[in-house]
Amino acid sequence: MEDKFGFGCMRLPMKGEQVDYEEFNKMIDLYMASGFNYFDTAHGYLGGKSETAIRDCLVPRYPRDAYILTNKLTGNFFNSKEEIYPLFEEQLKKTGVDYFDYYLMHAQDREHYAQFKKCEAYEVAQELKASGKVKHVGISFHDTAEVLDMILTEHPEIEIVQLQFNYVDYNSASVQGKRNYEVCRKHHKPVLIMEPIKGGGLVNLPDEAKKVLDDLGTQKSYASYAMRFAASFDGVYKVLSGMSNLEQMEDNIDSMKDFKPFTQEEFEAVQKVTEILDSLGGIPCTACRYCTDGCPKKISIPDLFNCYNAKKQFNDWNSDYYYGVYTKENGKASECIGCGQCERVCPQHLRIIDHLKEVAEIFEKK
Repeated sequence: MEDKFGFGCMRLPMKGEQVDYEEFNKMIDLYMASGFNYFDTAHGYLGGKSETAIRDCLVPRYPRDAYILTNKLTGNFFNSKEEIYPLFEEQLKKTGVDYFDYYLMHAQDREHYAQFKKCEAYEVAQELKASGKVKHVGISFHDTAEVLDMILTEHPEIEIVQLQFNYVDYNSASVQGKRNYEVCRKHHKPVLIMEPIKGGGLVNLPDEAKKVLDDLGTQKSYASYAMRFAASFDGVYKVLSGMSNLEQMEDNIDSMKDFKPFTQEEFEAVQKVTEILDSLGGIPCTACRYCTDGCPKKISIPDLFNCYNAKKQFNDWNSDYYYGVYTKENGKASECIGCGQCERVCPQHLRIIDHLKEVAEIFEKK
């Protein structure tokens, strides 16, 4: 069976504000020794520390042809065509390589696509490919199927598409996992899958949902069902998992090394889990943390949303305590000034300002 397990480097092991290099090295070594070799990063991941961690932990210890490295062109870091070239060279320098195997136009939606067109970013990417500094050009995508179809129709040279795809978002009206996947199949584009475990949300399931999966009798982890669901579709090239410790790596290897596609019984089980989760409500945040960098009130938005979901979906009494932890040094939900910068960069297109009001109502009413 083809290797479909990719190492997403957006959620790495951390020691305080720094990447835990010792743990990251162990994860890389186990991953490579198990026959996998695909690494995914971006210039903004972990405030730039993802790229430098790859430079320090992967690149010096393995020959360049032993691994596949993907990086991305992110709209936050350029405002003109001329600014893309030095940005790209900085990305090569920060990762310590001479070329990227894949270079993706990052977080494409209708608004970002307009910016990339204005700056001729797709043309620049082809120039970089012609120079040998990029082997393949693709996009990562967060919008409707209609927008994806438009982009792929206007740019048939795109070689691969990275999509958010998991069993909860499969039929989601906002994420449109199934519909976007079908557009990729229509255009004959292989698919890279991000957020297969929905930022950890498909591990921390309510008891009723856990029982559905436990009753399958496989004794596999909840994460393994999410990974295997995503990998069971035709045309999927890699399923990226953002792992933050060695145990998560070991679990993913266990489910992906001798990969077996989903059975009909398993498809029916995750559909039941989806129905249970939908009935509980909650905020569908994946904790990508794009929203936090520019927040003028330094509100730790994903952490506050996680507290809200824990209280609403799982009745977790500890959520009040953790709300206090996350607002001790950072802003409270009620301190949001409604500037909207978070909503402009949110890949999930969440109504963050409204959700923060809901969070404040739950945790600050005292």
